[in-house]
Amino acid sequence: MSSTFFFKKKGNLKLAQKGKNTAALKRKVSDKIRAKKLISKFNEEISSDSETDGPIDPRDRQPHEDYEYDETPQEKKLRLAKLYLDQLKEQEEDKAEKDSFETDLVAGILQEEVLEQKGKLQRLVAKDLIPPDASEIRMLRGHKLPITCLVISPDEKYIYSAAKDCSIIKLYDWGRDVESGKKLHTVPGGRKGTQDRHVGHTAHILCMAISSDGKYLAAGDMNKLIMIWEPETCKHLYTFTGHKGPVSGLSFRRGTYDLYSASHDRSVKVWNVDENAYVETLFGHQDAITGLDSLSRELCVTAGGRDRSVRVWKIAEESQLVFHGHEGSIDCIQLINEEHMITGADDGSVSLWNVNKKRPLSTVKKAHGCHGDAGLQQPHWISSVAALQNSDTVASGASSGCSHNSTVQLWKCGQNYRGLEPLFTVPVSGFVNSLKFSSSGQFLVAGVGQEHRLGRWWRLKEAKNAVYIIPLKRKLPTPEETKTAE
Repeated sequence: MSSTFFFKKKGNLKLAQKGKNTAALKRKVSDKIRAKKLISKFNEEISSDSETDGPIDPRDRQPHEDYEYDETPQEKKLRLAKLYLDQLKEQEEDKAEKDSFETDLVAGILQEEVLEQKGKLQRLVAKDLIPPDASEIRMLRGHKLPITCLVISPDEKYIYSAAKDCSIIKLYDWGRDVESGKKLHTVPGGRKGTQDRHVGHTAHILCMAISSDGKYLAAGDMNKLIMIWEPETCKHLYTFTGHKGPVSGLSFRRGTYDLYSASHDRSVKVWNVDENAYVETLFGHQDAITGLDSLSRELCVTAGGRDRSVRVWKIAEESQLVFHGHEGSIDCIQLINEEHMITGADDGSVSLWNVNKKRPLSTVKKAHGCHGDAGLQQPHWISSVAALQNSDTVASGASSGCSHNSTVQLWKCGQNYRGLEPLFTVPVSGFVNSLKFSSSGQFLVAGVGQEHRLGRWWRLKEAKNAVYIIPLKRKLPTPEETKTAE
């Protein structure tokens, strides 16, 4: 009995414990419900009070609650794709702007090249040129007899001059030695009759030419010879023979090693210097040829001296065009571009030509004035001309006649080369036998001597056999021009 009694009592205690727990749980639930109702009622009261003040901002309702947004992989891909597209768009816009600038630049360069090939390029340089001071002109000496010709190296560092003393001088390094006038190299001339044993010229040198890459230097003399030299070392390479008279004109076709030569034998010959080969001979002039020039096209132009003709030789077609205009001997000629040229004659006139027109576009008579007594005045001979390639600037040099007051005259070509306007003169003493512009247009070089390069009609003892380096100064731009450029 005792065991049964204790068993039942134990069961009643468990039931009682369970009942107490249930009651406590119910009380907790009811407390929570009441608390929620109070909070809800409190929120409603706040909401009703704030409605009169303005719209409800969710951030004001729950200011202490932080929202966290979990981005899905698809949304992340979409966002990154948009960023990438924006970057591509920005890069393309920058590239388009850069390409537009480069396109305009390339278009300008190509347009210049096309105009240059057509012979219609005319850079306007003359309007900015001003006369140099006398102290800025350098006179560099080295030859014993009159200088007859000169060339400037393509890099504009060196000047090569030749003279009636049969010598060639690698005169001056424009960058370093022009101040001191140092001679870098001299190829001495030999005496008459020593050509069999002397390496070099033994007669007056009348003309020179240098290839456009500076690899070859050619010189022609009164002995009917053309000698080829290495400009860097002044080493003799080989000699061309074939002319039957003095060689008076030489020119390399630009970008090639084709060499054109002219002679007093009235012929024009074509050579390939790189292959040490003779190509062909062209005839047509009726008197000694006094000058020759060429550019990139397969043609050359010549001055015919006393036959008073200018000829354009089309090498590939083996044909020629004949031009007339001067009244005296045409002693010098120079191409301005592929279709225009300038000539000078001993009648004192300077003419501009188009290679497609038989008459001059413009002629200035007595371009350098006259000399002599009243009633017996004669014009100064035009002994040399030069042109700044593809520009509106040309120059002419005159013989001094019986006076030592010679000049180098700079000219401005009119539009389409239909006119010549004088810019300024540079006084020199002696015969201006050769003129060359540097390719950059920074300076003009004049070869001056006591005698004319083609003869000994006069001799001026007061003159110096020298090279004159004439700087081509530019005007400073005005504030208005600077603002316009910007």
